Amino acid sequence: MDHRIVDLHVHSNKSDGTLTPAELVSAAKEAGLSAFALTDHDTVDGIPEAMHLARRSDIDLIPGIELSTHYELPRESPGSRSRRKTPAKEIHIVGLFIDPDNPILQQKLREFRRCRDERNAAIVDALQKEGFAITMEALTAENPDCVITRANIARFLCEHGMIKTRREVFDKYIGDGCRCYVGRFMITPMDAVSLIHQAGGTAVLAHPLLYRLGSADLQRLIDDLKAAGLDGIEALYSTYTAGEEQLVRNLAKENKLAVSGGSDFHGANKPHIRLGIGTGTLRVPYSVLETLKNCRRKSGL
Repeated sequence: MDHRIVDLHVHSNKSDGTLTPAELVSAAKEAGLSAFALTDHDTVDGIPEAMHLARRSDIDLIPGIELSTHYELPRESPGSRSRRKTPAKEIHIVGLFIDPDNPILQQKLREFRRCRDERNAAIVDALQKEGFAITMEALTAENPDCVITRANIARFLCEHGMIKTRREVFDKYIGDGCRCYVGRFMITPMDAVSLIHQAGGTAVLAHPLLYRLGSADLQRLIDDLKAAGLDGIEALYSTYTAGEEQLVRNLAKENKLAVSGGSDFHGANKPHIRLGIGTGTLRVPYSVLETLKNCRRKSGL
């Protein structure tokens, strides 16, 4: 029996994790992983460092990314055939086996970074008006050469004693709809699937149950993504119960999608999530990675 395990959803400090790519490789080795995917938010900057060290550590490093997208679910208005728009959902699409040097991907990531930088500056400005002693210069100095997210901003406020917990920062200030929240430009999840394919990758719908969609809405999202070429769905995930995992496995089977899985490890930013095992019960067998590789071979990638 093959006892090897993998983790196909991992973040470094190049986005909102706290371990460097090199530290992740060491942690993966210690955790007994045979392979892991580095899937930082909207950046591939950590892949070269991780790839170099993974080869020396006899660990299979899957170059990846996690793209944040903007999805509006149309609904039927009561008593009418016309459609109205519901509030948009932020949907994450994980790309596996991507070419990090793909010029189309690189161009789009530069655009994402510019938009994210503008958003961060607006959030910092709003926090300053609330009395917080935070500046973009200080925030950038503590997060050099990485994609800064709201998690980085929350950590900054906590580490400098301006607020007690990251949860409080999100609940009161920078969470969706809060007084310091600022929206940002995001592509649609279908565009993300296309971009991942252009970079030679496999596109996976990340943690589908976290979006809190009803069954009909979730199926509509999957239908839209399948039309764009979605390859897989994340059925094994840190916070899923056995019943939730089975539900997503059934969705994968019904929609002829491959199964993927990962911890969504962020280091100290999500201290309850451990690399490879999530909250303690996660186990992604190597066969999941093998199936994803076989799907790629069948599609000619």
